[in-house]
Amino acid sequence: MKRIVMTVLMTLGLIAGAVASDGFIQVKSSYTVEQTLDRFEKAAKAKGMKIFTRIDHAAGAASVDKKLRPTALLIFGNPKIGTLLMQSNQAIAVDLPMKALAWRDENGQVWMGYNDPAYLVKRHGIADRDAVVEKIRKALRAFCKAATSP
Repeated sequence: MKRIVMTVLMTLGLIAGAVASDGFIQVKSSYTVEQTLDRFEKAAKAKGMKIFTRIDHAAGAASVDKKLRPTALLIFGNPKIGTLLMQSNQAIAVDLPMKALAWRDENGQVWMGYNDPAYLVKRHGIADRDAVVEKIRKALRAFCKAATSP
């Protein structure tokens, strides 16, 4: 029983530590920026997500003679799901499709981050899509775990 309680408390602590008050979830990755996004993309594609594009911000910085640690963004989604949210409030389209960001910080640690869908629907006043939001949150957690865990 004690072990179960400790496991639950540790899990809740990890979840709470990953969610910022601004709705941005970030998780440490065991891989490079490129590997992290490759792994995320593979997991997302396996679940039927459409990959729209990948943006290499470090390459963009280099193109104007600026330096930036590895930083890359993957834009992806599922139009069937995104459309449901936009039917509730089209303004959420400014935050769709979903995005996953991977970056290496000043200490060499690679991170993966994404906007919490619950935060996005709250931001846009959508209150009639709880099941959809939970489905998206579950998928994002799974994709992120596949991308960052050894």
